[in-house]
Amino acid sequence: MECFKVINPGLFTSVQDMGRFGYERQGVPVSGVMDEFSFRVANMLVGNAENTPALEITLLGPTLEVLQDTVVAVTGAWMRPVVDGREMPCWSSFPVRKGETLSFAPVKAGCRAYMAVLGGFAGDTVMGSVSTYTRGGIGGVKGRRLEKGDILSREGDEFFAHFFKVREEYIPHYSSEEEIRIILGPQHDYFSRESLELFLNSTYTITKDADRMGYRLDGPEIKAKEKHDIITDGILPGAVQIPGNGKPIIMLKDAQTTGGYAKIATVVSTDLSKLAQLKPGDRINFRAISLQEAHQLLQKMEYVLDDIRKTLVPSRYFDVTVDGTVYNVNIELLK
Repeated sequence: MECFKVINPGLFTSVQDMGRFGYERQGVPVSGVMDEFSFRVANMLVGNAENTPALEITLLGPTLEVLQDTVVAVTGAWMRPVVDGREMPCWSSFPVRKGETLSFAPVKAGCRAYMAVLGGFAGDTVMGSVSTYTRGGIGGVKGRRLEKGDILSREGDEFFAHFFKVREEYIPHYSSEEEIRIILGPQHDYFSRESLELFLNSTYTITKDADRMGYRLDGPEIKAKEKHDIITDGILPGAVQIPGNGKPIIMLKDAQTTGGYAKIATVVSTDLSKLAQLKPGDRINFRAISLQEAHQLLQKMEYVLDDIRKTLVPSRYFDVTVDGTVYNVNIELLK
C-alpha cells in the first residue's frame, strides 16, 4: 500500500534490511544496514520483525508527503523528525497522517538514522533480501537510492494507536572520536611488531572517501615487512586493509567480496554500528581484543536488545492548540 511520496530524497536515503547472505562466492556483497543496532530497535518500536526493511538516512534527511495514516519510528543519528513543523522525538514511534509532511532537522550527532514504518517498506527482493546495493543495481527501489517523485509502499494496511519509546539508558550517545575494537589478523603477520604497535597506538581520521563500501583513513603509515599484496582472498565487512601507501581502509557493507591487500585486523561485529555513526573528519582509535571478548560483546548486545524489547515505554500523542499554535504533546504512560 502506498504510504509516502518523496518530495526531496536527502543526501543518500535507501531501503535496507540486514543484508543478503550466502552469495559472496558469486561476487555479491552482504550489503544491508550499516548500524544493525539502531535498525533493529526502530523495527521493535513499530511492532515489526527485526529484519523488516526500513529507510537508512545518511546525514541529510528526506522530505516525504504522507499518503496514508501510519506509524513510524526514527532511531540512530540525532536527526529529529519533523511533522508539519512539529518536532517529534527520536528513538520513539509516533503517528503520521495522510496529507502531512515528514522531514528531518539537521543532524546533531551521528551519521545515519533509521526510519521504520508499520508493516515495513516494500522493495525489490533479490537473493532473499530487499537491501539496496547501488553498485549492482539491485534491491530497494529499482536498485538505487531514493529520488524525487518516488512512491514508497509498505506491507499491509493496518494502523494501530500504540506508541512506544526507548528508555533513556539504552539510547547510544555519539561522539566524533571512538575507540573501535578489533581482532588482529588474518594477515597481521605481514607486519612487524613496531608496525602493529603504531597501528594500535595512533589516532586516525576518516577522510572524505567514506561511504557504504568503506572508510579510507588518514594517519600514520603502516608498512609491511616486505609487501602489502597477498593472493586475493575473501573480504567481510569490518576487514581493515593496508594498501601500498600504508593508510588503512575499513571495508564495510557494500565492499567487494575479495581483495588483494593484507588485512591487518577485523573490526568486531558489534562495533560496525559505531563505525556507521562516524563521518568524514571524525577520529578512530583501535584496540585489539580476543575472539572470546568479541563473542562476549555480541552476547551483551543481544541481552541489551532483549531488555529494550521488554521495557519499551508506552506513550500517547495529542495535538494541543494554544493561542493558535499547535503543539504536539507526548505523554508517557507510567505503570
